[in-house]
Amino acid sequence: MTRSRAQDTNVCGVTAAIAVIDGKWKPNLLWLLESGPQRPGELRRRLPGLTEKVLTQALREMEADGLVHREVHDVLPLKTVYSLTDFGRELSELLAPLSDWGHRRLDRLRAS
Repeated sequence: MTRSRAQDTNVCGVTAAIAVIDGKWKPNLLWLLESGPQRPGELRRRLPGLTEKVLTQALREMEADGLVHREVHDVLPLKTVYSLTDFGRELSELLAPLSDWGHRRLDRLRAS
């Protein structure tokens, strides 16, 4: 899905929701940020394989979509902390049933 889909107002609601979590890392970032504010380095350590460039891009897109808040503390070296906005927390809560369904599906796959 292209990034422009996240800004398209002429799509169904499911497409609009998927557009803001599309990608390999965004659902994982939402899940990690549910536990509270985190620095980018913490997020990278908890998601092996996630590069700094991709993390920065995903967080910027999530910030533009209103899901995360970026706070820069004026200390040296600069300290940046990301947290979920109320809008992001709402999306995260709505994804919980989808996650439950996904786990049930995985259980079925393992059983067959």
